[in-house]
Amino acid sequence: MNRPASTRPGGAPRRAVVIGGGMAGMLAAAALRAYADVTVVERDALPDGPEPRKGVPQARHAHLLWSGGARAMEDLLPGVTEAWLAAGARRIALPTGLVSLQPHGWLRRWPEMQFMIACSRDLLESVIRAQVSPGPRTTVMERTELLGLEGGASRVTGVRVRMPEGEERVLEADLVVDASGRGSRATSWLDALGVPQAPMEEVDSGLAYASRIFRAPEGTEDYPVVNVQPDAAQPVPARSATIVPIEGGRWLVTLSGTRGGQPTGSAEEFAAFARDDVRHPLVGELIARAEPLTDVVVTRSTVNRRRFFEKVKDWPDGFVALGDAVATYNPIYGHGMSVAAQGAVALREHVVEYGLTAPGLARRVQRAVSRPVATAWELATSTDIRYPGAIGKQPSGAQKLLGRYVNRLMLTATGRPLVAKEFLGVVTLSAPITALLKPEIALAVLRGPRRPPLTEPPLTNEERDAVFGAPEPSGTREG
Repeated sequence: MNRPASTRPGGAPRRAVVIGGGMAGMLAAAALRAYADVTVVERDALPDGPEPRKGVPQARHAHLLWSGGARAMEDLLPGVTEAWLAAGARRIALPTGLVSLQPHGWLRRWPEMQFMIACSRDLLESVIRAQVSPGPRTTVMERTELLGLEGGASRVTGVRVRMPEGEERVLEADLVVDASGRGSRATSWLDALGVPQAPMEEVDSGLAYASRIFRAPEGTEDYPVVNVQPDAAQPVPARSATIVPIEGGRWLVTLSGTRGGQPTGSAEEFAAFARDDVRHPLVGELIARAEPLTDVVVTRSTVNRRRFFEKVKDWPDGFVALGDAVATYNPIYGHGMSVAAQGAVALREHVVEYGLTAPGLARRVQRAVSRPVATAWELATSTDIRYPGAIGKQPSGAQKLLGRYVNRLMLTATGRPLVAKEFLGVVTLSAPITALLKPEIALAVLRGPRRPPLTEPPLTNEERDAVFGAPEPSGTREG
């Protein structure tokens, strides 16, 4: 494959500006650095290692990097998976390393169908930064404020920034990528240039989530991810509890609840919520035997919000939005990072095919970005809108029909490996949602589960003994 020219006529290098130095921004820089000199504009100071970043308060909660996203990141940064594992992350086979109560029962732990990377968000980001930042064609401008876009309604030509010392500068660019996350101001920036506003949709289930880190009991180094999900068919608030093993012999435990059933920041109520308020007490029973290491942190900014930039008829050349700048999802589904990675891959593929400055490139990229966004959006909002008090566009008749089919599919997945495999392919963003409608899958869904439902969590004897064979730490049982 021939690369497009990475220099302008006369030999000057092509230039790209990426707004945001988080996960999406660094992945965008990785996608572009072979074809342009890339400047990443970041408003905060970036940590040197796996430390909290000011602009990502959600990093303190459980993050799932599904296989669809991990493969995309590996494509952009070969060797990054090994780097995560060397830093303490775990590669967990799915559903083999998953103990999950789905809406219709416990999922069986069949041999590997997909996988996930389990660690803290801080570790994930720090490894990505280390892989991207040292390049000779990548510059990171920290503590730099983005003031607006340069150019006009037909083409963006750069950005205007305020430097840490207060000086304002214009950074010219052949392409500007907005990867500034949930707080993106792309709509107002584009509006100032005369670009028509993109349609927007929101679905708000009123969900809040609370997290706490525990020291994992001895002997649990290979413990599965444990998850108790709500059943959206029940007319009650959706409550869930999840344990994700992270680096350093710790468990990151995240609880969540929708409007009318939200967890609080109370340490005394944390274990009680996990034990008594969700559909099964397993998570609460497990953490009763683990030592708390942190206070409880609570986040409530969990609205699903999507900007349909791909529908703007006169989309300007020279500007692309990626990741949370396009759409944000209820974090409980764990799709944000994977969607950002797949969007960065789409960006690179289009630059390779058409060139960085090709007329219409930005619109083509925006349409390509919308495909993984649409899958994650459908998975999140089709469930969230069903909970009591949810605010947003109600599903159409066709969407309700599809919802009933997916409900039966999830039931069938608890007892048929063929269906479980396709279900996990879609959930991990490794396959399009249309994979659930294959004839052989539809027939299996019609027949229903082949095996009877599990009556107990599918923990192995060794996993039970590792935790329940040990006494509870003194003073840790709460509620």
